[in-house]
Amino acid sequence: MLRRITDLFLGGADQFAPEHVGIFDDVIGFLIAEIETQALAELSRRIAPVPNAPDGVVRKLAINDDIVVAGPVLRRTPLADADLEQIAETRGQGHLLAISERPGLTEALTNILVRRGDGAVARSVVTNRQARFSPDSFSKLVQRAKLDGVLAERIGSRTDIPPHLFRQLVLQATDVVQKRLLASARPETREEILRVLSQVSDAVGATAAPRNYDAALAIVRDMQKDGRLNEAAITGFARNQKYEETIAGLATLSAVPVETVDRLMSGDRSDPVIILARAANFGWETVRAIIESRGGARGTSTQAIDAAKQNYDMLSPATAERVVRFWQVRPWF
Repeated sequence: MLRRITDLFLGGADQFAPEHVGIFDDVIGFLIAEIETQALAELSRRIAPVPNAPDGVVRKLAINDDIVVAGPVLRRTPLADADLEQIAETRGQGHLLAISERPGLTEALTNILVRRGDGAVARSVVTNRQARFSPDSFSKLVQRAKLDGVLAERIGSRTDIPPHLFRQLVLQATDVVQKRLLASARPETREEILRVLSQVSDAVGATAAPRNYDAALAIVRDMQKDGRLNEAAITGFARNQKYEETIAGLATLSAVPVETVDRLMSGDRSDPVIILARAANFGWETVRAIIESRGGARGTSTQAIDAAKQNYDMLSPATAERVVRFWQVRPWF
């Protein structure tokens, strides 16, 4: 009976007056009071795209604890903001994720989603170009992005992020995320990223004591002439704690100035190693050896190594090559 009544409604929904829709609302609302989840889910899928779907029925479906029932109407069917806010405050992550995909999210709703949502919800709502965010929500998202590179990239792609929070996002991001932001940014955004990073680089460079790489460069260039400068050679340098030779070898193979590689490698983060190695098509064991060879650098704990491995697996060779080409022609770091 529910299926037949639903067919009747859908067949003429675009012609029904509000009082007719109200009758369907009463009848369908009565029929779904004691019906099984599978039938409710089918009803939700069918009426979700209808702009004038019965309000009462939609509300009952939206507050259902089962996301297969609530999801379709939460994603697209018209609902009062007050109802959506109540659902967002009281239901689980599946409901929050569905709401995050709705068009035209208000600041009040995104405030709740950012405050209560998990990582998947945060990533989803930031991707929603029709969602509006308060400065407080943007600030919370930027804080969360410290531990979530994907979220950082998605926040950085928004045009409505306040400038001071964009700068904070760039400065706290890992080097890999910074380069991805740079590679995908619009020209004006790219200039802002470069300006912020240049300021930091100048401050770091002013306090860093330069190393002398003359002897190491002579060694690796001789090896390159003989065809012996390869991944195995870099691995050997790293495992034998030959830091200058490791840097000189990476610089020579990547055609990046050795001063640039030195400054990249002198930081605590492992991302420059990951980028250079991925562009050179090195294996993970070589990457790990280089990371662990940097004396006194943080980021060599088991947790940090695991995170570096995850970043290495996620970084595409094409992205790494773009960043390396940038370092080759503009040694800004």
